[in-house]
Amino acid sequence: MNVLLIGSGGREHAIAWKLKKDNPDIKLFCAPGNGGTALIGENIDIAANDLDKLLAFAQENEIELTIVGSEEPLTLGICDLFEKNKLRIFGPNKAAARLEGSKGFAKRFMRKYDIPTAKYQEYGNFFVSGSNILSSAEYPIVIKADGLAAGKGVKVCQNKEEALEFAREMFAKHDSVVLEERLTGWEVSLLVFTDGRNYRVMPPSMDHKRAFDNDQGDNTGGMGAISPVPKFTDSLRAECERIIDKTLSGLRAEGIIYRGVLYFGLMITDDGPKVIEYNCRFGDPETQAILPRLKNNLLDIMFACIGGTV
Repeated sequence: MNVLLIGSGGREHAIAWKLKKDNPDIKLFCAPGNGGTALIGENIDIAANDLDKLLAFAQENEIELTIVGSEEPLTLGICDLFEKNKLRIFGPNKAAARLEGSKGFAKRFMRKYDIPTAKYQEYGNFFVSGSNILSSAEYPIVIKADGLAAGKGVKVCQNKEEALEFAREMFAKHDSVVLEERLTGWEVSLLVFTDGRNYRVMPPSMDHKRAFDNDQGDNTGGMGAISPVPKFTDSLRAECERIIDKTLSGLRAEGIIYRGVLYFGLMITDDGPKVIEYNCRFGDPETQAILPRLKNNLLDIMFACIGGTV
């Protein structure tokens, strides 16, 4: 079987390692891959966001399954393109990927379907009234760019000056931002495999986002992760599964059948778990901690997600 894996991070290395461990006979291509994937499969010099070249490669090399590791091609609609051309691909379509691609869309979705999250407001032309808005804000406040930012589009701002500086930085690349109350508690990452109706929850994990120790420094794409999470109890899992159920039900109500991995970034507050963010693919670095614990064949799970048999 010929398999194409799209992406270039540590996440893709972990996916490649698990695929070959479970299925040593597959022929694995990675686009563009990295030094680790080069030891497992064959790296292909095609960028993850070059959808036309990826499609041509898949067609020319009789790829039987394409796995999308990184978020950008999902938001660009690679799954829609491949499915239109009768190619099997693991990942959500463009409409579903808006959960990650647009913070504003995600927050509106959560509000509409009564999914617990932080209070927020979305702003477009920020600097018409932004100064007054930030003057009356309660600090610390969270500012999120409404678009993909490789884990660097969120900042907890301690005062108006810091908020204005970060907002200017985000508006240089994005059309709108979300201002959000700061939640307090502890974070957990919960990833699920789903075919849009059924799902299987992966072991919980925790990542460290800040650049330095003791939660100091700016947010990053992730400095490292652990799994299991000792504080994650069975009762907490049940609360989180209610959030998962509401999310998938809401997506179906929107006419979206979500197939792939859905990532819930959760803050465990005194009032229970609340959604900080959705990601529409495996997390990086969570994947490196989770996949070595997976006993099932990853390829079989992916085919079950695509085929609606999870």
